Amino acid sequence: MTQDRRLPAGLILGGLVGLIASAVLLIERIRVGEDSDYVPTCSINPIISCGSIMESAQASLLGFPNPIIGVAAFPVVVATGAALLGGARLPRWYWLGLQVGVTAALGLVAWLVFQSLYRIGALCPYCMVVWVVVIPTFWYVTLRNLASGAFGQKAASAPGTTVMREWHAPVLLAAYLLVGVLITVRFWSYWSTLL
Repeated sequence: MTQDRRLPAGLILGGLVGLIASAVLLIERIRVGEDSDYVPTCSINPIISCGSIMESAQASLLGFPNPIIGVAAFPVVVATGAALLGGARLPRWYWLGLQVGVTAALGLVAWLVFQSLYRIGALCPYCMVVWVVVIPTFWYVTLRNLASGAFGQKAASAPGTTVMREWHAPVLLAAYLLVGVLITVRFWSYWSTLL
């Protein structure tokens, strides 16, 4: 039986994109820490301004800059994809551990989306790249775990699992559209001045 290469390729690509965005954001954060007059490359206007976000308490949730989490975690995603592409059969405990990681990442992203929109009032382009990567990583790892029986055979054979697998792309698109609509509505007073 030929292995489906979409998940491994998606993990590698998504992990690399997330790692690059996290690393660039961390470098920008270090530069801001070294020079208070430094303007990050991702500070473009009053709304698209990672400088505003870097100065917030939310930017260091665990006491250190949030991008360190991405720099540490995304290589695991890349390595998982590479192992799968190489034919590795990872044990159930590994998949459940990865599920915990991607679920925590999605929770953090959801919290950061809320904080960016409704508390800080600014958007960080590199952060948004991480959002774009984490959402499908969570979604497709979860679908894989449901279908493979990592959550048990009852979950694997549940009608909801079949429906989610068949409608995987529209559900993912709906998640992106939701975030896009929230951004548009929240900052409409600014966007409308650009029209």
